[in-house]
Amino acid sequence: MLFALENDPEFLDLQVEMVRLQDSIRKTSKRLLIIFEGRDAAGKGSTIMRFVRFLNPRHYRIVALAKPTEQESGQWYFQRYIKELPNPGQIVFFDRSWYNRAVVEPVMGFCSQKEYKFFLQQVVLLERMLKEDGLHMIKFWFSIDEKEQAKRIIERQTNPLKHWKLSTVDALAQAKWNEYTEHKEAMFERTSTTDSPWLVIDGNDRDKACLESMRYVLNKMDYKDKGLTGQRLKPDPTIATMQPALQISQSIFGDSDEAKS
Repeated sequence: MLFALENDPEFLDLQVEMVRLQDSIRKTSKRLLIIFEGRDAAGKGSTIMRFVRFLNPRHYRIVALAKPTEQESGQWYFQRYIKELPNPGQIVFFDRSWYNRAVVEPVMGFCSQKEYKFFLQQVVLLERMLKEDGLHMIKFWFSIDEKEQAKRIIERQTNPLKHWKLSTVDALAQAKWNEYTEHKEAMFERTSTTDSPWLVIDGNDRDKACLESMRYVLNKMDYKDKGLTGQRLKPDPTIATMQPALQISQSIFGDSDEAKS
């Protein structure tokens, strides 16, 4: 059940902290973007629903964009995502993001090799620019093993309450497992930077994945009246693993970080 964790004292304590974080972001006009990526059926959407369980709906948004329209397909690739970025005082959750072009699109043949390579060049610059503009961004990759994915896809096929989650991409996810792996690793290598590193969450246990991803967000963000500190906000390294980050020494405007400090 989605809210089975509600009787877990640790989950409730983390939820109190999420409410405090949201209130601080609202009062200080900060902007927080949390990207949820991962294989099909890895638990991205259900984790987001747990994140927002007790948040004020006026000050957060969940963005899960559909297939691009014909008009959007002719625009700059990032354009439809840019307009969904958080406003001051807001948290935005991306249930999949511009990283569709790093994994799903090249694996499924939805983009050309030229578009794929161009994306990998542009995205690092874009994220550096967003950081320099004051946006706080966290990138999660939810990882599950092949057997667990197969189990969850069957559940989507057989459970009428989950039919809406099933897509044509799901049907090919298992057959293209190795291709997904290759593109995922290439994405980490090219786009995990000191500005915006990737945190890989083991999603085979949904409850643990939720707790550790929440812990990471709360540990990373500074906010007033933080009640939990130390080990209680330190993610379990067996569940949450930081990917090696590329060092980017130059600002998007050409000034070195050292010169700016």
